Amino acid sequence: MASTNSKQMTTGKSFEYALLVSFEEKLKDKTNLEVIKNSAFNVAKSCFDSVSSNEKSEYLLSASFAVNFLMDIEPRLSNDIGKDDILQLEILSDHHGKSGDVRDVLAIRLLQKWEIGVSAKNNHKAVKHSRLSSNIDFGDKWLGVKTSKEYFKTITPIFNHLEKIRKDSGAKKKWSELGDYHSTIYIPILKAFIKELKNLYKKDSAKVASNLVAYLVGNKDFYNVIKGKNSLEIHAYNLNGTLNLPFKEIQPKYKTPKVPLPTEIVDIDFKTDSDTTAIVTMNNDWTLSFRIHNASSRVESSLKFDINLLKSPKKLFKNTLNISKD
Repeated sequence: MASTNSKQMTTGKSFEYALLVSFEEKLKDKTNLEVIKNSAFNVAKSCFDSVSSNEKSEYLLSASFAVNFLMDIEPRLSNDIGKDDILQLEILSDHHGKSGDVRDVLAIRLLQKWEIGVSAKNNHKAVKHSRLSSNIDFGDKWLGVKTSKEYFKTITPIFNHLEKIRKDSGAKKKWSELGDYHSTIYIPILKAFIKELKNLYKKDSAKVASNLVAYLVGNKDFYNVIKGKNSLEIHAYNLNGTLNLPFKEIQPKYKTPKVPLPTEIVDIDFKTDSDTTAIVTMNNDWTLSFRIHNASSRVESSLKFDINLLKSPKKLFKNTLNISKD
């Protein structure tokens, strides 16, 4: 039986492929286009090919709704400045996400020096799944500010202990066999994370606040397309003002305002009545939750954050499309 992770990957990649196919189908008669058939394209296509015909239809229907809407708000998708102005469609490999680029599907016009990206989500709204371990400097990686020796001094023995358990058991020991691992592992790690984030914020407050959102939410502007059961949500993360541009005199049908990044962290603390979740509250209406968890049923020497956007600026454009199969 497929693991949850591989199932999630298959559904996610299938939806990415469906979006790319829909872009191609709807735009091929309007402009010259080229599909970049890279390794990420091949992975997504094989995932799409592996799902049932019902699932294929579902992904394609949702993708069709999404692309129709995006064509309304992005006139440069359909409009070129001549036959040499080729629209390139590309699926990005997952390693881009590690540097804060969360886009999955890109539409690029090199001649117009223009691109838009879509982050494809299938039945989940988590903005990021970031890992913590004794050799990951989250400050440097996420914020551009190195974490302290004190932070590593606190967390390294805990992760080393987990690694010893993993090795001694031949990688068979399960978390469920560890007893109260919340108080011995989760809480101290989360406390260390909260303390370190506060310290990093004191070092360089404006940089840390804005970079935290830029890294976690996405450092390149993008449309978040979230496929639900019978609906589709589209959120416009227009942080740098590169989305929703007109083409000559052709204006987008709807406006997606530029969204302000935070400049201050107001509070960092445990969520009330939770020992696994930290809440980071920032100005400009940004609030993030960080839920720590083990990514596998078996013990390993790292933990994951399930990071969600609890609150976002009112200027963040959101639209829900109801999908009927009729």
